Amino acid sequence: MAAARRELFARSRIPLFHTFCYETMAKNTCWIFISLLLLASPCRSDDGHEMEEFLKREHSLTKPYQAVGSSSSSHWELMGDAMVTTEQVRLTPDMQSKQGAVWSRIPCHLKDWELQVHFKIHGQGKKNLNGDGLAVWYTKERMQKGPVFGNMDFFTGLGVFVDTYPNEEKHLEAQKRRYTPRTQRIFPYILAMVGNGSLGYDHERDGRPTELGGCTAMVRNMNHDTFLFIRYVRRRLTIMIDIEGQHEWRDCLDIPGVHLPQGYYFGASAITGDLSDNHDVISLKLYQLTVLRSKQEEEEEEEVLIPSVDNFELLKMDSTESGMSGIAIFFTVLFSLLGCFLLLVIGLVLYSHWNENSRKRF
Repeated sequence: MAAARRELFARSRIPLFHTFCYETMAKNTCWIFISLLLLASPCRSDDGHEMEEFLKREHSLTKPYQAVGSSSSSHWELMGDAMVTTEQVRLTPDMQSKQGAVWSRIPCHLKDWELQVHFKIHGQGKKNLNGDGLAVWYTKERMQKGPVFGNMDFFTGLGVFVDTYPNEEKHLEAQKRRYTPRTQRIFPYILAMVGNGSLGYDHERDGRPTELGGCTAMVRNMNHDTFLFIRYVRRRLTIMIDIEGQHEWRDCLDIPGVHLPQGYYFGASAITGDLSDNHDVISLKLYQLTVLRSKQEEEEEEEVLIPSVDNFELLKMDSTESGMSGIAIFFTVLFSLLGCFLLLVIGLVLYSHWNENSRKRF
């Protein structure tokens, strides 16, 4: 989307500017100009508002990862089993019972932003014999180990999960039950959740009760690059993916009415259990979006203190209804029919009594 357009925009202009630079400017000045073109470019948001985007290096994680370390001057900090190599930040190796994370040390105070995540998930395990996945975070808390893809449960903020293991499906199979075709997911699956500190992630159900939405994303053991795009602009959360090696963004999730406070931290984490995978982050690139707002919009926009989502109860109801099993639907229909039959019998009894009393009076 915007990031892809930015790269195509810059690449298409490099040959023209290359000739122009050699004729009119020094070579160094030329490349400075091209760098500025790559770092900042105008684009248009989904709702038609003009905006500009700028790469924020202090919130970005890129090669050669010089800003990663334990010193106070580092912008990013490792946790758990995570380690830095020349090619990636490996959150977990392809080994059992590992968890690791990388967290930004600097809180983000941007109102509108987009995050491009270049990641790789690969390992020796066959399909459905690998796990568990990785997560990208924008949360109040940081550097906290836990069961939610290597981070704490009951978090405050946004979590985007690349889930590679179908816990709920395996649980249903153990009970000799199955999904209905309408509700079955195909894994790996990407979903988003906004937590307010009191919502827990339901691991057994793969986050269904609290998810905002998601999509299937076949990201394991790919020979090409895989990308995740997260945009937050004008209280709207958009997630897109580029996983097919075609350099094209595909829609995954688009939710309006998402309220996220400023001053939270970006991070990425992963976890393995009895099953495992290599979970690698190649880069996290954060862009500041400068969105043009009217004076009235600025005045009406209130400061967000607690993360929330408009109509979240309706989203939960939809999730609950879609998660009904075939057995639950069968018993619902059965008891409804029994109830109708009971009402019919009572009606017939009352009618027969009324008919008998009528004959006695005459």
